[in-house]
Amino acid sequence: QAVEARIVAHAPNLVPQRAQLDAAAQVELFESMAARVDTSFSQVAEAAQVPAAVAGYLAEHNLPLRAVMAPDARLDAYPWADQPLLELRRGRAEDADAVGITAAFAGIAESGTIMLLSGPESPSTINLMPDSHIVVLRRSEIVGTYEEAWTALRQRLGDQVMPRTVLFVTGPSRTGDINQTLYLGAHGPRRVHIVLVADGPD
Repeated sequence: QAVEARIVAHAPNLVPQRAQLDAAAQVELFESMAARVDTSFSQVAEAAQVPAAVAGYLAEHNLPLRAVMAPDARLDAYPWADQPLLELRRGRAEDADAVGITAAFAGIAESGTIMLLSGPESPSTINLMPDSHIVVLRRSEIVGTYEEAWTALRQRLGDQVMPRTVLFVTGPSRTGDINQTLYLGAHGPRRVHIVLVADGPD
């Protein structure tokens, strides 16, 4: 009975005071925390600017104008045809894919973390295999804490349903295990770039 009561209650864990902020301050904290772990950002004022931001990032870093993109209806809504030089393939990532594009379920301000879900519309291979991972995130999808993100997930899917994988990404993959030398891209992308879409009031 105690276990059942605990599962039903979803009692929150400790919540950092730094994340107990209004929506605008949560966005600022998210950007600050993510930047500390080498996540880069493009800011766009509206959804129509997302494809240009993606193409601009690839050109700035001398990356190919080719990417594998999650077959996500949220991503399909952006006007990719406005960037005719950008080649997109929808589906799972393969060894040759240098750039992957996904949408995020949430951004978590307390640690600058992106929350990603696996599913037919969001293959986990795109989050892990390409060297560069571009994430499209709306300001309204940023929450203060992990507890808020889990609550939002339950509200979307229901208490008894979970995706096969919930992936938390805090900056590029890294390790310092070898000779105490920091190495990026050890177990996943060496670059994480967020296109942050302003879809709500500042």
